[in-house]
Amino acid sequence: MSDEGPFFHGTIADLRVGDLLRAGHRSNYRPDVVMNHVYFTAQRDGAGLAAELARELDGGTAAPRVYRVEPTGAFEDDPNVTDKKFPGNPTRSYRTREPLRIAEEVTDWTRLTPEALQEWRDRLARLRESNAEIIN
Repeated sequence: MSDEGPFFHGTIADLRVGDLLRAGHRSNYRPDVVMNHVYFTAQRDGAGLAAELARELDGGTAAPRVYRVEPTGAFEDDPNVTDKKFPGNPTRSYRTREPLRIAEEVTDWTRLTPEALQEWRDRLARLRESNAEIIN
């Protein structure tokens, strides 16, 4: 990959610098799917969206967090959004089978408005109902 970052990951996990994120966790979009990759983006607010969705999946009680991360191995464009939804990779979304190392927690990301959060809740409900495919 030619994108040199910085890269970000959104989650509800309380992590420390040096911790490793690994594949094998439930999808924020389809909680019945265990992911074979770790997903990340070069867009801070995109990671914030993922953190908000992780919070929703967990019942809305955990704190959403965004971390600057460093890939420890090869990564590829996220096929769930690139070309399938957006030509090329304008969202700068990626995935890897290798761990991501936590470099720091980022706090200056944009939180979703209550209206935007409700739109995402509705969108997630439709995805679950339709059994939308995740390229895993």
